[in-house]
Amino acid sequence: MRRDRLGAPAGEPHSNLADEAEGYLLAHAHHAQARREAEDLCAVMPWLTTAQAEEVAGHYVRRRLDVTRQLLLATARRAEQLCQEYEARYSTLRRALLRRHAAVACALLPCAVGAGTLACLLTR
Repeated sequence: MRRDRLGAPAGEPHSNLADEAEGYLLAHAHHAQARREAEDLCAVMPWLTTAQAEEVAGHYVRRRLDVTRQLLLATARRAEQLCQEYEARYSTLRRALLRRHAAVACALLPCAVGAGTLACLLTR
C-alpha cells in the first residue's frame, strides 16, 4: 500500500483535503509574491500611467504564474519518474535478495541434515 508523506494511505479523503489546502496556500503565496514583484517592477518605471502600470503588472503576474506552473508540473513529472524508477529497482533488489536467501536455505538444509546424521552416528 502506498502512503503519502504524512504516513496516511494514499487517496484517503483527509490526505486529499490536506493536499488541496496546501496547494491553495502555495498558489496564494506564489500569486502574492508575483504581485509584489510586479508592483516593484512598476515602481521603477514612473513614466507609466496607472492603466499602463496595471496592465504591465497583470501581464507580469500571469506570466510569472505560468512559469511557476510549468516548473511545478515538470517537478511533479520528474518525481513520478523517480518514484517509478525507485520502485522498479526496489522490486529487482527484493527478488534478488529472496533468491539469495532461498539458495542459502537450500544449501543449509542438507548441511543441517548431514550434521544431525553425523551426530546420531557418533553417539551410537
